[in-house]
Amino acid sequence: MKRTELAQYIDHTLLKPEATDADVRALVEEGAELGVYSVCVSPNRLPVEAPEGLHVAVVCGFPSGAHDSQIKAAEAARAVEQGADEVDMVINIADAVAGKYDAVEEDIRQVKQACGDALLKVILETAVLSDEAITECCHAAERAGAEFVKTSTGFHPAGGASRHAIEVMHAAVGGRLGIKASGGIRDYATAVTMIDAGATRLGCSSSAAVLDGAED
Repeated sequence: MKRTELAQYIDHTLLKPEATDADVRALVEEGAELGVYSVCVSPNRLPVEAPEGLHVAVVCGFPSGAHDSQIKAAEAARAVEQGADEVDMVINIADAVAGKYDAVEEDIRQVKQACGDALLKVILETAVLSDEAITECCHAAERAGAEFVKTSTGFHPAGGASRHAIEVMHAAVGGRLGIKASGGIRDYATAVTMIDAGATRLGCSSSAAVLDGAED
């Protein structure tokens, strides 16, 4: 894959809680230099001054998802007011594990309504879900109006993205929703594996290392 093509799959990510404004400025500068699609930051780092062509994504209900839906919606609305182009929300993982997919859908719907025209990605935390739960949560996200489903926060001890999870997600909504692989993508080979399985976006904090393996 060409370097420029692969770069446009990447959300260049910095979500460490200790990240400062200076760290975010450095993230934006590196993202612009690498030619990535977007930078992804925590909500308290907004607003972000990004050059034209570099999108800004922000996480919501992060990293546990164990927030009241109204709080998530308010957080999303505030992020969009502060210039976020995309919102990456964490679902209520306990509801997903318990099979309460209507509740998962309603949680997503409230956040999507708060996003307005901003794109919504729905983080499922696939490493803790069964294939059935992943499939049902993908369908819930689609019914609620989200544009993307996403594997992981990258913070859960159960792990991040896997080829199998991407394949399950692709079988559920591929071609209708975007699919973001996130968590543990640190090199070119892993990135290409995820894309081959159906990922249309990659969350990477090691974007330069990922791009190093691509063709110029």
